[in-house]
Amino acid sequence: MSGGVPAARNVLAVIPPHMGGRSTGAALADLVPGAHVTVVESADEDPAALREAHAIITALAPVTAAHIAAAPALELVQCASHGYDYVDLDAARARSVEVCNIGSSGAEAQNVAEQTFALMLALAKQVVPAHNALAGADWALPRLQQSLTELSGKTLGIVGLGNIGQEVARRALAFGMRLVYTGRKRAPAETESRLGDAHHLPLDDLLRASDYVSLHAPLTPDTRHLLDARRLALLRPTAFLVNTARGALVDQDALADALTAGTLAGAGIDVFDPEPPTAALRLLKAPNVVLSPHVGGVTRETLVRIALAAVQNVVDHLGGKPLRDVVS
Repeated sequence: MSGGVPAARNVLAVIPPHMGGRSTGAALADLVPGAHVTVVESADEDPAALREAHAIITALAPVTAAHIAAAPALELVQCASHGYDYVDLDAARARSVEVCNIGSSGAEAQNVAEQTFALMLALAKQVVPAHNALAGADWALPRLQQSLTELSGKTLGIVGLGNIGQEVARRALAFGMRLVYTGRKRAPAETESRLGDAHHLPLDDLLRASDYVSLHAPLTPDTRHLLDARRLALLRPTAFLVNTARGALVDQDALADALTAGTLAGAGIDVFDPEPPTAALRLLKAPNVVLSPHVGGVTRETLVRIALAAVQNVVDHLGGKPLRDVVS
């Protein structure tokens, strides 16, 4: 890490068990020279460390209003992720605590884009049902053949053309796909041109036009259940939905209904609400789904980039340098 930290500065690193826990966080102390780093698996675990923390690094672990109230010295909550929905932003603003993610670092972009295409290809080529059939000595080609499709020539609708969305778009061009996108604002003309003349559409129009829809938007109060039953019904019966962003962007029960009814061809899901999902989640048993346990963004290489980006921002802040990627 570049830069230094003044003495008597305290950092609380919250690494939940499903993200590797204390063993994963053990090396963080060496990355924040001059600071005292306490690694816990939940923000409630060590009240004294929380009370004394000047900065919290959180790896998808909740930082609630109660946690912020219990940390009078707190100046910064640094999310070791692109998303920041697990931090109470209102409570942070009320205390003038800054909240940052790692958005501009691009640390997760490559792997999330790769995972998006892994799911898309698995859906197009019926990889999971083909594997399961062959494992049971069932030569399923005659049954699966009519469901097999190509990505080439299909329209990919990207919801959120940020760093990750643009990485997905670049790969889509290599597969010969057409691109449409939606977001809070239209991308610069240069970006659209670079991405194969990607065309901006309102969300409802994008859903009607797309063979594949890939979600890359942040989870906010405005985007929770962005794809509800009404919007899912706008998708073609031959369309596929891929979500590698946040589970709550989609009404999971409505998606299970659509898959069960056959009004949607399939879905590739890497993120859930909550995480880990409960066994009662209907989506886990829905037909024509490919599921993965939030592995987008957690390869060995990606985890190193995420940790370095998050820690560098904390080191910069504690050393008096400007923050990057302030989301609140």
